[in-house]
Formats: sequence, C-alpha cells, structure tokens
Amino acid sequence: MHSTAYTFRFAIYVTLVCSVLLAAAATVLKPRQVENQLLEMKKNILVSVDIRPQEGESFTRELIQAKYDQYIKGLVINENGEILPDRDPGTLDPKKEPGLFGIYERIEDGDIKAYVFPVSGKGLWSTIYGYLALAPDMNTVVGITFYQHGETPGLGGEIEKDWFTSNFVGKKIRNDQGEIVSINVVKGKVDPNSPEAYHQVDGISGSTLTGRGVTNFLKSELKKYEPFMQAHLQIKKGEING
Repeated sequence: MHSTAYTFRFAIYVTLVCSVLLAAAATVLKPRQVENQLLEMKKNILVSVDIRPQEGESFTRELIQAKYDQYIKGLVINENGEILPDRDPGTLDPKKEPGLFGIYERIEDGDIKAYVFPVSGKGLWSTIYGYLALAPDMNTVVGITFYQHGETPGLGGEIEKDWFTSNFVGKKIRNDQGEIVSINVVKGKVDPNSPEAYHQVDGISGSTLTGRGVTNFLKSELKKYEPFMQAHLQIKKGEING
C-alpha cells in the first residue's frame, strides 16, 4: 500500500508529463491546423463564385490550391476603400488591424468576374462566418457561403446548405436609387410578385432568429465595404466614358 504522499507525487508527475505531451502535440500540429484553416477559407471562396469540382470528383487539398491560384486574387483595403499594395489578406490580424479588410477578386482571362467579401455576424447561438460574392456591378449576388457557425443542426444550421445559399444567386443588394438594402431572409416564402422579391430569400422553418441575424449582419457588413464598391463603380464609369 503506497502512502498518501507517494500517490500525490505520482499524480503530479503524471499531470506534468501529460501537460508536456499535450503542449508538444499542439506545437507540432499547429502549422497543419493553420494550413487546414487556410484551405477551408480558400475552398469557401471558390464555392462562393461557383468554382467546384467536376461531377464525381471532390475538393482535394491539391485541387483547392490549384483552383485558388488560377482564379482568385486577394486584396487588402482600408476603411476608405483604398487598396493597400503588397498586403496579403491571409496575414491580417483583425484585433490589431481593425480598420483593414481582406477581399478577393475572381479573375478569368484577365477580367474580374466577381468580388468576394468576407461577412460575419451574430446568429441565434453563435457568430456566423461566410463569403458573399458580387458581380462587377456591385449589386448582383453571384453566390454566398456560410462555413463556420454554432447554429442548431437541422434548424439554423441549414444556412450552410446549398438549398438555402442557392436562393441568394441573382438577388440584388441595392434599390433603384443605388442604396444598399442588402438581402432579407424572410419568414416563410418570398412572394415572387412583391417589388421587394429581388432583395429577399426564403427563410428556414423554425429558425426565424437565425434568419434575422443573417439579414442584419449582411447589411452592416456590406456597408463596411461600400467605399470600395463606390470607388470601383467610379473607375468603371471612367473607363466606359473614356
């Protein structure tokens, strides 16, 4: 029979060994975890602009990286919508650089086909993260993804499903005066005869509060990028007029 002191020392020893092993494992695995997070980010950016694997294939690490390198260009902008050269959105620290934002261009044959804007905000139970892609008119939705959240599976968690996100494609974020009205997740079904139908998508049954959260944060996030959008539209008008 071991003494109480022996048992106590043994427990401390085991605890210390386990702590060292866990710390070592975390250190060794962290680069891989960071890489996985970046790949997940890149995959969702690709999906938001409808770049997906061919039928019967899946998104491998190699395919994600290859498609991203081929079609996507990352930019960093400030609160005034100005592009900061030589900055990579993957290196941004939101806590240390709250006035800088990463955005992405979808490029094909030298032409910009879409702009992808990171969006996030409160749902019912969690912060929801996603990417919203707009056509170069800065009005028409090309696609959207929601890739990280803690909403209830089968209810609010449905926001990540294709059946929900596909409803956003073709919707408009601006009214006839050019003001941002965003996209509203309605309770129930959108009335196709409503003049607001272009700014609305069907809600998720039993998830009114999650839908309301998405409605609210999409509008606030889009307004954050409005200086960049307006600068882009002025440039395009100048090109056309010139």
